[in-house]
Amino acid sequence: MNKEALLNAISFAGDGKWEEAHITVQDIDNEYAYWIHANLHREEGDISNSKYWYRRAGREYTEIDFREEREEIRKEIESLDKY
Repeated sequence: MNKEALLNAISFAGDGKWEEAHITVQDIDNEYAYWIHANLHREEGDISNSKYWYRRAGREYTEIDFREEREEIRKEIESLDKY
């Protein structure tokens, strides 16, 4: 797993490529991938699944615009040094 894969998932989601974003995060095992996963399922309307992924990510469920949230996720990932 690396920072690039997470940022790619965010880009895919922003470009309307939900499936590509989902495939990218499915095999990544960290809190940022879980957060993206939660966001994607919230966008598709699968709220119970989304809440599961928010819990795994250590985040509270939110109802802010999912595009706004993706920007927040992107900024946080970009600030990481360890990936």
